Amino acid sequence: MEEINNWITGFNTVLWTYILIAMLLGCALWFTIGTRFVQFRMIREMFRALIDSTNKSKDGKHISSFQAFTVSLASRIGTGNLAGVATAIVVGGPGAVFWMWVIALLGSSSAFVESTLAQLYKIKGKDSFIGGPAYYMKKGLNKQWMAVLFAILISITYGFAFNSVQSNTICAAFQNVFGTSPVWIGFILVALTLVIIFGGIQRIAAVSSVVVPLMALGYIILALVIILMNITELPSVIKLIITSAFGWHQAIGGSVGAALMQGIKRGLFSNEAGLGSTPNAAATASVSHPVKQGLVQALGVFTDTLLICSCTAFIILFSGVPIDSSVNGVQLTQTALNVEIGSIGGIFVAIAIFLFAFTSIIGNYYYGEANITYFTKSKSILNTYRILVGAMVMFGSLTTLDVAWNLADVTMGLMAICNLAAIALLSKQAFLLLDDYTDQKRRGIKNPVFDKNRFPQLKDKAECW
Repeated sequence: MEEINNWITGFNTVLWTYILIAMLLGCALWFTIGTRFVQFRMIREMFRALIDSTNKSKDGKHISSFQAFTVSLASRIGTGNLAGVATAIVVGGPGAVFWMWVIALLGSSSAFVESTLAQLYKIKGKDSFIGGPAYYMKKGLNKQWMAVLFAILISITYGFAFNSVQSNTICAAFQNVFGTSPVWIGFILVALTLVIIFGGIQRIAAVSSVVVPLMALGYIILALVIILMNITELPSVIKLIITSAFGWHQAIGGSVGAALMQGIKRGLFSNEAGLGSTPNAAATASVSHPVKQGLVQALGVFTDTLLICSCTAFIILFSGVPIDSSVNGVQLTQTALNVEIGSIGGIFVAIAIFLFAFTSIIGNYYYGEANITYFTKSKSILNTYRILVGAMVMFGSLTTLDVAWNLADVTMGLMAICNLAAIALLSKQAFLLLDDYTDQKRRGIKNPVFDKNRFPQLKDKAECW
């Protein structure tokens, strides 16, 4: 196990340092400039698009822009918000939080581009629209091999790697509070996972739609109460975050680089901007113009990182608990909450993690299923995939935190590289659609409508428009 972890760590360092970070920041900057800072200048329009529910289809099969937003936000809120932020602070120091903010501000432009493209190239399914990176790679780039490669990567990343992180975090949280053996928690998770995923998407949606919104709201309220309790310390905590990101002592000690690295990695894991996951949900929305869902998903990045991840960071930094690696991951968040509100804090986090992470497990599985069915309809292959997902849930329960996170970082990096390359090549189409949207707004049209007949180069590819 140690040799595997060392190999993954070594490969992970090369991948992130020399390839992924350059592509991630390069694309984010390119999209920010190409869209003329859409994530800042159109914030008001993001909220307007979010609350606009007039585009729901009459047959009730398709979902509104707001519903698609809640689905994608539910998949974002999970271990990255509670455990990932804690890991970033331990490894990279408080300055990692600043770089998480930066990657969210820049990365929201990537979320805009990929979600707009997913809307443009979506197709009609049996019960809803279907789309995502595999579809815009095939239809937009005419690269079937790339679409299949991405479908394989997302199936591995979400079904296997990310789910090992989720189960690992659940077991750590319960062991920290209740002293429960990871073996028994692992068996319970595997059993629950298999029961639900063998029931298909309707059972997955039924469980997620009830559990996630309630727990997300509960966590936000708890975090805001703690921030208000420590409101006088807020300026000093913000100063600590900024100085740790740029301070001379940190620069000399090399911790600025660690903060930058951890902020980018954990920020991407949490908000998933440019990763290629949320376009799968964005494509299902029924809207009058592809740009609408692009704007909504850009707002989702802000919500995830600038709001929820910041809440976790402030809880940890307000508490004064040591961030010296003696406690890491979700256990650090639990310890911080114990300081703030007593022993009930650790119990709350354990329950929240279980609900968040478990719904993420079944949601992650569906991302894999949706992409496996892109290139094969074989029931035997799908059932084999389901069993392997269960095996990875058990693997995550028994492995160490470092192995789980390092494996997720590697597969996430490969998937992101594939998606970033595709949306970079197709980005001018997203820019074109944005110009069309803003031009209609300037002409006084309150509800812009996309007409593919005005764009000969897209006419034959945008079949749902």
